[in-house]
Amino acid sequence: MNDRPSSRELLDAVEGFLRQDVIPSAEGHVRYQARVAANVVAIVARELDLAESHTDAEWKSLKRLLGRQMEAPSGRGAMESELEKANEELVHRIRAGEADDGDFRQDVMAHLEKTIQAKLEVALGDSGSS
Repeated sequence: MNDRPSSRELLDAVEGFLRQDVIPSAEGHVRYQARVAANVVAIVARELDLAESHTDAEWKSLKRLLGRQMEAPSGRGAMESELEKANEELVHRIRAGEADDGDFRQDVMAHLEKTIQAKLEVALGDSGSS
């Protein structure tokens, strides 16, 4: 584990510098690029904050949706790989028509809504804008 400042504190400092010092004094293209950079820093910070809980929630939802016993892999890379495989299985089932109607369709729609909400939480933050 690293000492302070943490990754989150560093990102907050860069975002603050961009928003408080650079953006107000910049003009035109530089001002625009500084706003983009501040937003990117904020998105990365939120992704770091939320990645574990979002990944865990998606894993549990897919496990339930696919009706399989799946052990959660340890390590971020392994989890991302297994999530990709589970999502590919879901896509295959949707393309095969299994989600065209009935309970599975409702479950798929609920899963997609939760997954999209999580992505929007990272992209937009709590207030809905960055």
